[in-house]
This record gives sequence, structure tokens and C-alpha cells, in this order.
Amino acid sequence: MSTLMLLVAGIFLPLFPFSMLFNLLYARVRHPILRGLLLLVWPQIGLLVVFAFGVKVPNSLLVWAMLTALLYALRALALRELGLWTSFVGTSAWALLWVLIGNGDTLFHLKLFSLGISVPLVLLALLGAGLERRFGAAYLGLYGGLAQSVPRFTGVLVVVVLAIVATPLFPTFFAMLSMIIKTTPVTPFVAIGIGIVWLLWSWAGAKLLQGLIAGPGQLAVTDMSYLNMWLYIAVLAGLAFTGVYWLGAMI
Repeated sequence: MSTLMLLVAGIFLPLFPFSMLFNLLYARVRHPILRGLLLLVWPQIGLLVVFAFGVKVPNSLLVWAMLTALLYALRALALRELGLWTSFVGTSAWALLWVLIGNGDTLFHLKLFSLGISVPLVLLALLGAGLERRFGAAYLGLYGGLAQSVPRFTGVLVVVVLAIVATPLFPTFFAMLSMIIKTTPVTPFVAIGIGIVWLLWSWAGAKLLQGLIAGPGQLAVTDMSYLNMWLYIAVLAGLAFTGVYWLGAMI
């Protein structure tokens, strides 16, 4: 039963090749609200399976999880479609939840980390839908100069991407730091791999922003409303507060 539940959890806390199921499903779901719900709920199901059935996490599974995260982080570097970029980075991050589980983190802290990565991904999915409404598609390099065309939208986009790639003050930063600190004495290979994944996220985020916001503005489109901008800012501020809470838990 434990092995079966481990495989089930490997679908929702993605382990390759089970991780392909989420990405296929995400690609088929086109409505931004449904995509957002999928991003929020998927890893939570995995956590519930792990804790409800007492799934054990051997060190070999930590290596599997790290390699899965590394694979999807590498793939994100080459992606041009924003929806796929979102799902692949999410898959990479959720796989690392196994490291926190193996380190004995509580379900509450794991849920916080899961939401800390999922909520910015939901925001990015909504922003991607906004790009599709304005330009017909959300592809890197298809159009540039968003900083000139839609400055409010661009400002929110930049902060959302920073939250996704584990920039300081956001929850993912402290979770990644915790993983590296805790795994270095036990499994240094995994700790090095996590550091490389983190670097690849930052690189992929930089490429994403370069492909969308750099260059002169070419199209006259409607910018994000001030109301929506402040709603996004409120959510991002809540994430930063959660990150500070995580820092307190680490100390």
C-alpha cells in the first residue's frame, strides 16, 4: 500500500514520468480560472496523500525529485509559450516538496510553501490570459516592448516572475534556502542540484521577461486598470508577509 500511495503522490507532487500527466492536462485546459484552480489544488492533493497514508521518503526519492526539478527547469529555458512555461516551472518547484517532506517539515509549512509557489503561478496564468486578450497569443519574442505599451501590466508581471523564481522576501526563497541548508550535511549531491535548479529558474525568468518587455512598444493596447493592479499588489504583499513568517519559522 505504501508503494502504491507513493506512486499516487508522485503524480500530484510530480516525479518524472508521472509529471507528464499534469502538464498534458494543463495544456488542454484553456480557461484561466480552471488553470488557476489546477495550479492551486494539484500539489495540495499530493500532500494530503503523503500525510494521510504516512508515505515514507527514502533518500533515493530525494534524488529522483531533484532530477525531476532539474529536468523541468532546463526545459523552461527553451520554452516560448507562457502557459507551458508556467506549468513546467510549477512542476519543477512542486517536485522539490519531496525534499521538505524528507526533512520532516510539518504539513502546515508544506502547505505554505506549496501556496507560495502556486499563487504566483496562478497570477502568471491570469496575466498570460491578459496577453492573449490583448495580442491574440502569449509567446516570448512574438511582440516586445510591453514596458512601453502597458507599464502597469509590466510592473506587475515583473514582480510576479520574481516571486516565482524565489527572490528574497517571497516564500519560495526561504523554502529553497531551508532545503539547501538541511540537505547539505546529509545528501550534498541533492543540495547542489537544488542550487542549480534555483539558478535555472532565475535564468528562465530573465529570459521570459526579456522576451516580453524589452524593446520599443509596437502596439497600442489597453493597460491594466488601477483596480486590478492594486489587487495584484495586495496578493503579492500577502506572499511577502508569508515569506517573512517562513523566515521566523526557520530562525
